[in-house]
Amino acid sequence: MLTRLILCCMLLNFGAASARQGGAPACPPLSVAFYDHGALYYRGADGAWTGIDKDVVAELARRNGCRFHSTTESRVRIWSMLRAGTLDMSVSAIPTPERRAFARFVPYMATRNYVLLPRAIAAKVHSLDDFLADPGYKIAVVKSFRHGATYDAWLDKLRSQGRVYETADYTALMRLLRIGRVQAILSLPTSWTPSFKNGLLNEDFRALDWAPKDVVVGALVLSRRNVTAATVAAFDKSMREMRADGTLKRIFERHVGAELAGGLLNYPSDSEAGQHD
Repeated sequence: MLTRLILCCMLLNFGAASARQGGAPACPPLSVAFYDHGALYYRGADGAWTGIDKDVVAELARRNGCRFHSTTESRVRIWSMLRAGTLDMSVSAIPTPERRAFARFVPYMATRNYVLLPRAIAAKVHSLDDFLADPGYKIAVVKSFRHGATYDAWLDKLRSQGRVYETADYTALMRLLRIGRVQAILSLPTSWTPSFKNGLLNEDFRALDWAPKDVVVGALVLSRRNVTAATVAAFDKSMREMRADGTLKRIFERHVGAELAGGLLNYPSDSEAGQHD
């Protein structure tokens, strides 16, 4: 009887091990940091955090059986924690060669930055070169953000002249524009569209598209040190399925409306952002 019981236990253990090997990779508990940024992550009418990024992560958790421990941090602190290996994951990140050294990326959104200006300045400044030509004009950006090839090169020129303010978050960025401390900011449609709707910006401001050929791919960013390539691949598979079955589009529509949602899906299927190694 004892021998039969031992044999039974061995068979059960073998079967469980085989199931783990043949099924989806286990998803360990992961720390994820969000940051305040327009429709991507914001406080709703009830004061609770909501947004595109929060819903995307919640859907990943549902599909993969993950448990995420979430926090809200500044973008500067998030990148510092990812480099140090004290954070597993964050959201809506732009891949760069430097960042690929310590993180892997899973794309889920495409967009590009616009220049937001007071209407009076927009009437006489029509391009990046026009803005650059007037030494009295200054711009503000969120520290550690990347804005696409065209804008990043332009910002380097402005920085060399001391004309760039760097803020800790998007709220501070908006404040500098509204009080006239700077004459422009860079902002994604997912940020400036809600700002016009909720009254933070009004008809006295304009959003201008000065880099129409730029495409900024927003992606999950996952620590190479803490998150296995198998887990990243599982997230990428889920994200592709969410795009194909309309889940991503519904999440986007929930926060920015149908007109803007379609454009957010226009990232390449085999985007370099999706390379895991």
